[in-house]
Amino acid sequence: MFFFFYNLLLIIAALLFIPIILIALAVTPKFRAGFFTKLGFYRLSLEKKHTIFFHAVSVGEVNAVESLIKRTREEFPDSNIVLSTTTKTGQDIAHKKLSTVVDAITYFPFDFFFSVQAFLNSVRPDVILIAETEIWPEFVYLSKKRGIPVYIVNGRISPHSYEGYKKFSFFFKPVLAQYKGILMQTEGDAQRLINVGANPDITKVMGNLKFDITADKNDDKILNLKNEMCLENSRLIIAASTHKGEDEIILDVFSKLKNEFQDIKLLIAPRHPERYKQVEELVVNTGFACGRRSNSDNFAVDDVIMLDTMGELMRFFSVCYLAFIGGSFSKTGGHNPLEANIWNKPVVSGDCIFNFKDIYSYLTKTKAAKLSSNADELYNDMKKLLEDKEFYKVACSDAALIFEKNRGAVDYVINTLKE
Repeated sequence: MFFFFYNLLLIIAALLFIPIILIALAVTPKFRAGFFTKLGFYRLSLEKKHTIFFHAVSVGEVNAVESLIKRTREEFPDSNIVLSTTTKTGQDIAHKKLSTVVDAITYFPFDFFFSVQAFLNSVRPDVILIAETEIWPEFVYLSKKRGIPVYIVNGRISPHSYEGYKKFSFFFKPVLAQYKGILMQTEGDAQRLINVGANPDITKVMGNLKFDITADKNDDKILNLKNEMCLENSRLIIAASTHKGEDEIILDVFSKLKNEFQDIKLLIAPRHPERYKQVEELVVNTGFACGRRSNSDNFAVDDVIMLDTMGELMRFFSVCYLAFIGGSFSKTGGHNPLEANIWNKPVVSGDCIFNFKDIYSYLTKTKAAKLSSNADELYNDMKKLLEDKEFYKVACSDAALIFEKNRGAVDYVINTLKE
């Protein structure tokens, strides 16, 4: 009865918002991306054999499950592997990184019963793994009704989000009861979800898949990228996944540091593509010429280059000296610092990092990461890494040790699949 009324309310809400939906379809390209597929028009051609389905909502989740999916292919070579995302950027990165590993990449359905049924009929999954804490009531209900086990993997629920979830525990409890297994990143995440209504018997701690990411540490590839970007005698600072308001901060700090360290360069990577033009104007107004990666610009000419291509940020971390991780001065909650740490590079960020609080709790006990409360602290923290060679060396070493101590989440999920 719960799921009947949920579906009814969802359909009523969709009908009421039809005018807004039509306007969004007309004026917002990213809203149009995959819209009719999500509605239920799936056209997948899969062999009729055992199928493992992964869902990763967007770029961060795709990056997190990349190693798990590759390992799943090794362990289950005779199974279909299907990956879905919700966003267009998630689709782009999935195709770039995993198109040769999986059998199909598609969009996750809207949570209408007809959309979910169409998806399940097309994919015919035998097991479903949903990355992080994506909770779609009708999807998990209809999957369980068909006898398909559904798992949350790499689940997390921040203390910030927990307060909201807790208020609606009456809603989440019957939904969480539909899962076969709920595999969370930490004890804190597990306990918070149990408090929301998850069954303690199926809620386990698996660790964090982000510590199982791997990097292609090929010296020739790294050297080629350095040469391509003309970085032979320069130290590169990356400002990764910046949001509105953060570009001004990082450009101001970089400008001050440039007066003291003539050899530094800046690669700025805005989180959202629609901001590229705005960020380019900010760079020019700061007094720097702004190159673009899409134009094959390099640091022989420009001190600042904007990374406006998809799927290359991880590569550029291999040639950076240090990285600023955005979303941390914008009240967004931060982004994943480990994508830079995996290259043994230290990171700095603002102190609003509630989305990655547990990861930063590991990092900031060492010199692998530093949280800055404001622009002045950010300047001082970057300056310390640039001028103190011994401090920098220890920070790089600490970044490497973090991964050695915290790997194992991929093995946990693979063993669960085998069982």
